[in-house]
Amino acid sequence: MAMLSRMLPRLRSSATRVLRKVCGLEPAAAAAAARRLSAAEAFAECEGSLLRPLPGLDLPPCLPDNLSRSPTRVTTLPNGLRVASEDVPGPSACIGFFVNSGSVYESGETTGVSHMLERMAFKDTKHRSHLNIVRELELAGANVGASASREQMVYSYDTLKGYMPEALEILIDCMRNPLFLQEEVERQLVLAREEVQELQKNPEKFLHEQLNLVGFSGALANPLIAPEDALARINDKIIQKFYHEKFTADRVVLAASGVDHEHLLGYADLLLKDWHKGTPMEKPKSTYVGGDSRHRADSDMTHVALAFEVPGGWLQERDATIMTVIQTLMGGGGSFSSGGPGKGMHSRLYLRVLNKYNSVESFSAFSNVYDSSGLFGIYLTTPSDFVAKAVDIAISELIAVATPGEVSEVELQRAKNSTISSVLMNLESRVVVAEDIGRQLLSYGCRKPIDYFLQCMEEITLDDVATFARKMLASQPTMVSWGNVDKVPPYEFICKRLR
Repeated sequence: MAMLSRMLPRLRSSATRVLRKVCGLEPAAAAAAARRLSAAEAFAECEGSLLRPLPGLDLPPCLPDNLSRSPTRVTTLPNGLRVASEDVPGPSACIGFFVNSGSVYESGETTGVSHMLERMAFKDTKHRSHLNIVRELELAGANVGASASREQMVYSYDTLKGYMPEALEILIDCMRNPLFLQEEVERQLVLAREEVQELQKNPEKFLHEQLNLVGFSGALANPLIAPEDALARINDKIIQKFYHEKFTADRVVLAASGVDHEHLLGYADLLLKDWHKGTPMEKPKSTYVGGDSRHRADSDMTHVALAFEVPGGWLQERDATIMTVIQTLMGGGGSFSSGGPGKGMHSRLYLRVLNKYNSVESFSAFSNVYDSSGLFGIYLTTPSDFVAKAVDIAISELIAVATPGEVSEVELQRAKNSTISSVLMNLESRVVVAEDIGRQLLSYGCRKPIDYFLQCMEEITLDDVATFARKMLASQPTMVSWGNVDKVPPYEFICKRLR
């Protein structure tokens, strides 16, 4: 530092001569410019250093090298309603109601009601009109949504943390005080009929709905999308009756991410403690049976979904984890997108099918899993003259996964790493965290830590994959097709090929 101080006068004198010569400045102006250029002189004379904190400046504490996730806290109110939350850092939060209700609880006149409840969400309540609800949501910059599935219904509200009290009050009002006005019901019935007609033109969505109708008997065979004959008889009274029977406190979970549990519990206890408790209700039974269904449509392409039972469903946690890894292992996708980063370019169905057969438009593994059962299979789209070959390839790929020695350790490790990465990335979303909390509490009665599932994945072996795949293929196949179905192989051929 002392040497730099001695050099500065010489540097400043040299800078003055250069500025006079190059820029044509007067001596006084050149000297002033040189002084402005000598910032190093000020640094040299300064006693402080940027390596040490500036005096009077308070710095926040550094984050630790490893941050553990906040625990999921669960409190059960006296009426049976469960309040669960995980505090996630950030400016926004998500809250949602998760209800143990869906199409499996429908029968007779109530068929299709869950579909209508989804469409009637966030409409008129005892305290707000639909217009007022929309205006309040817009003022808060909120995102709301409702979705019906076969076993659960979800109502979610995503907004900034500062709006949480208002968000919770609006969400509770929409959940507890819906009016189901007949004029609004009729309006939504018209839209639902249009949705049913559009379903016939969407082969993938249509076939996934058909898989349950064909593959199961009992509750899981109930349609999720209301059929036209059900829409003809549904009215406001039927919806009200189903709602009051199934939407009871003991069947509901209030889940949140990014919210302090004590604050959430304070509001929930005040606004939800008088929600009535229902009578105990067993989930209706379902049996997997398999079968075949073909829907003829005017199309050059043929779409086929071939599926098998996932025995035990989500409640068999280890088997469900193995199935998830197998789905990643098989992968697949569309012929126009399968080669991009992260789109399955190293999966078996991409390397062994999409990359080999130009006639295949799409070829991918899928799963539809429920609490005690489920479906796993391959969905494919090809020209009609190639569909018989494509179905045979699908069977061969499924048999290969079930055959010891056909899957390599490298493939399995890649699939496990990809599945773990996908799970962890999804859990960075506050919406996914809230959904994970709510759905696990309805299915398992608790929220299992993510480390538990990651450990299950790490422990999966090649023998586990082959054994579980054989267990699935031992069930009767379910095959549904759409389009030009004349050349789809007979169901008997599929059964014989698998045996």
